Amino acid sequence: MLSPHELATLMLLKNASERIGVDRAELIALRALELVEDELPESDFAYLRVTPRGDALLRAIARVC
Repeated sequence: MLSPHELATLMLLKNASERIGVDRAELIALRALELVEDELPESDFAYLRVTPRGDALLRAIARVC
């Protein structure tokens, strides 16, 4: 089960990934559950993206709410 902070972090990553630091504690759990992953673009900056599994979780939550 995700904590409220982890869920909020996942939603933030989905909608505004450039606004979140990659050093947040919540990201450890999200990575372990394979809901987010590091992506290395052509530039030297790493950023995170929501995986298809994470996207499916967010869609399921949206249907309930």
